[in-house]
Order: sequence, then structure tokens, then C-alpha cells
Amino acid sequence: MENQPATLIDPKSGFCSKTYTYHSLRPHLQLPPTTTPVSATEYAISLLLHSSPSPPQTTALLDAVTGRRISFPELIHFTETLASSLLNRFRLKKGDTAFILSPNSIHIPILYLTLFSLGVVISPSNPLSSEQEILHQTNLSKPVIAFVTSQTAHKIPYSVKKTILLDSPEFESLMTSQTQGTVNGLERVRVYQSDPAAILYSSGTTGRFKGVLLTHRNFISMLAATIATRGVKNKITAVTLCTVPYFHAYGFVYCLRLAAMGNTLVSMGRFDLSAMLSAIQDYRVSHVAVAPPVVVAMVKNVGAMDGYDLSSLEVVACGGAPLRKSVLELFKERFPNVHIAQGYGLTETTARIFATVGPKESEVIGATGKLISNCQAKIVDPDTGVSLPPFSPGELWVRGDTIMKGYIGDDKATAATLYSGGWLRTGDLCYIDNEGFLFFVDRIKELIKCKGYQVAPAELEHLLQSNPDIIEAAVIPIPDEEAGQVPVAFVVRQNGSIIDESKIKDFVARQVAPYKRLRRVMFIESLPRNATGKVLKRELINLALSNATPKL
Repeated sequence: MENQPATLIDPKSGFCSKTYTYHSLRPHLQLPPTTTPVSATEYAISLLLHSSPSPPQTTALLDAVTGRRISFPELIHFTETLASSLLNRFRLKKGDTAFILSPNSIHIPILYLTLFSLGVVISPSNPLSSEQEILHQTNLSKPVIAFVTSQTAHKIPYSVKKTILLDSPEFESLMTSQTQGTVNGLERVRVYQSDPAAILYSSGTTGRFKGVLLTHRNFISMLAATIATRGVKNKITAVTLCTVPYFHAYGFVYCLRLAAMGNTLVSMGRFDLSAMLSAIQDYRVSHVAVAPPVVVAMVKNVGAMDGYDLSSLEVVACGGAPLRKSVLELFKERFPNVHIAQGYGLTETTARIFATVGPKESEVIGATGKLISNCQAKIVDPDTGVSLPPFSPGELWVRGDTIMKGYIGDDKATAATLYSGGWLRTGDLCYIDNEGFLFFVDRIKELIKCKGYQVAPAELEHLLQSNPDIIEAAVIPIPDEEAGQVPVAFVVRQNGSIIDESKIKDFVARQVAPYKRLRRVMFIESLPRNATGKVLKRELINLALSNATPKL
């Protein structure tokens, strides 16, 4: 990365007027030399141990369903014992890939830390995936073993010869019973930072998902960036409830960072709003990690919060998809003492690369934070390739130590995404203001080209969601012979609302230019989403084109 004289870099935005590159203004990180052998697990545990050590009774992992607690000493012991068991009884070796198909549980963070320490590549997937989708994923990652549950085991193809049930006495025995030849699990295998650590699967909202290859260096950089702004330990241990799937980059990183920071991680399995609220109340949760639909539910489901003591809640961390400004305003009104920490990131950037830190930054409505440590960004005109100044929308390019190695088995897609100089093209239309805050506009591929104009679906969706009769909405492009494409909306009405298509069209038409007006409105019970809350617009487009009538 190029280093520019400080005089050329704006101290507020990080923008360099010479290169038109944004530089992070977060604390600079001193990472281990790239040639130093250290796994993500070893780095995370070293951060934990070099801070003021947690008292033995401090809870590391907590199961919100059963109430089971695992302390930090137990976490380290279970990780080492499980590593020994997998080496001696299953002959796992460095470079092997392990496929994981399970909902969230307290076993998953232990498994992740163990496999990282062995140099085994972790490849987790959505337990709701179809057998065909899992076949495609296993063809990409070529696992030698699968960690599954009783409900997901039947989806694993016969090509994977070994399977272990996570919800069985066998797995409990593997991580608690010493086997002959046990040694320190963190020193048993020499793992280099450049070694592959995980294959995570992109969301596939605009096409078939791809296998994103991440290294130990990627995760180490992400952990270091988190610690740089949050501190390793607070006087009072933070209790974080992670409702986001651990197989997604967002939840995956949570498993590592909370262990490194000495905080308590609460797992609750499959998401349920009332279960989440009960867990916050019962375990005095201070931080909760959620996807945007959960925030929408918290502000629009009237009465859903009644009867719960949420006084311990300080921060709602939200990522995976953008939050609408109207939702943020409602949340602030309803929960004045809780701030939302938003972030922007991709699987390809090892989760967030822009992040909100502290209450002051969370007050900037519509922003998704500032660049994390040791990273750079550009806003590039997608048509000309010219880098743009602050407040100018364009494609966001990013680079740094958290950027993926590439797409597994797909050199063409890798070349189209990773550009010369280490830049990753995000495919997202964004702008950065003069304070260094990132504002997401829309996916470039989802922009609607209507009569030569560009229509951003996100703008219309925000407008629709400002209507009190509408819970949520998604806008898609539909081919039109005259205009090229026209915007069509799928709308979820509030319970009891009788608002109709003409009223919604009129509501939008009064507030936008003629080319942005909705040509059609379809009502639907709920929007199809992936596990992290992104709307599956491909399904909506297919539904609209099929002339099918969605369920009302």
C-alpha cells in the first residue's frame, strides 16, 4: 500500500487529495510479521491471556436454551482436548477441510477454535440449505469430514466419508475426555498466517454463491482491528447475544472476537424474537448482534417488547444488510438509551471493513461507520474508472489485510473482483462524506435503468417504509419494451391495513421524479430473505415475471 505524507490526508475524512484514496484514521495496528507462524486461535487466545486474565468463574460461552455455562479455562481446555481427539482418533491433518452444517450452539465456537489451531480449513454452511446446494458447496471445498446435527446429517453427500454429530454424547466426549498422546493443542501444528483458514459461502442474492477463501492473516487482522478500538477487557465483562448465524462471516467473526476480548458469548440456536428478549432479560445481555429484520421487528411489532426487562441492553450491533433511515429513527425514539452500531462488510472482506464505534458515531443517521484500522478505500466511477472525491457516489473499492485470497475454484470470478494493487471491487454504490462516514446507496447490479435514468431501489424502499401502513418493502426491476426497465414493489402491509396499490403508487408519485414512479405494487406476507437478512430479489423477480399471485 502506498503511504502518503500526512499533510495530503484530510484529518477528518482520511481522504488523500493526491491519490483520491481514503485512509483509515483508526489506530494503526502492529500485526505479527507475515512470516511468523501463528494461527487465528493462537492469536485470539494470546490476546485473552495478555489482558488482565478473566477470573476462573467468568463465563465464556452460555447456552440460552439450557443455561449451560462454559468458563474461559474450560474453553481453552475443551479446545485442546478436542484438537487431540481429532488428531488421534480421526487423523485430521493440516490442510484438510471440515464441513459444518449446524445451527448456532455453544459447540460451534469451540469447534472453530479447535480446527483453526490444527490448520484445518473450516467450511460452514446454512443448515437450511438444500441437498443440491450442499453438494455444490462440498464439490468446491472437498471436505474430508463433516460436523453435523441429527437434523442435518442426511444432507451430507456420500463423498464425505466421516461425520460427527455435534448433538451427541460422542462429541461431548471428544472435547472432555483426554486421549493418549495429548499435547498442547495450540502448539501441536505449525500454522502460518498465509495458510487457508476458512471457506465461507457468499450470499448468492444476485447469482449462484461462491466459496470465499480466507486466511489466518485475514482473521488475525480483523481481531486486531476490533481490539484497537474496543480494548481487550472492560472492567465489567460484556455479555453479547449473537443471533446471527455462525456460518456467516458476521457471526463467524463474533465467535473469535468475543473469546479474544474476554466477553461472554450467548448462543440461542434458531432465532425467535421472544426467545431473544427472554435471553436479554434473563442473562442481563449488554450487547446483541442482529440482522436488520430483527431491528425492524423491534420497532414495528407493537407490543412485542412489553413485559420484558431490557434495561441491561446498551448496544445493538446490526450488519449483513443496510438499515433504512426511517427504521433507525423509530429505533432511537423507542430505545433512547440503546445505540445501534452498524457496520459494512462482505464475506470477501472477512466481515466488516467499515464500522461504527461508540455512541457518537452511531448518531450519524444512515451511515455505516468508518474504515477499520490498516485499510484503505476508493470511490470509483463504475463507467469511467475515475476515483471520486467525498460525497460523490460510485463503486466502493477496498484493500487491506482482511481482504480474501480469492474464490475457491473460480479464477474468473477472482480476477473480476480482485483488481491490481490489491483492491477489491465490492459492486456496491456508495459515497463517503467529509467526516469519513460510509453511506450505502445500492447494489450496482440492482440499479434500475429506466428511460436512460438510474433508479436506486433503496431510495424507493426507504420511502415506502416511511408509510405507517407498510412494514417493509422491496423494489425490483421488470423489463419494459418502452422504458427498458421499470420499478415494481413488493409490499408487506401492517396487520389490519387496507392500503391498496393505487394509494401506494400515489404516495410514491407525490415524492419522486416521474421516471422513479412505481409501475406495479404486489402484496406479499413476508419478503424472502437469506440467513443474514438480505432480501432475495431474484425470487421476487421470478415471482413477478411468472405472473403468479403471491400469498396475501
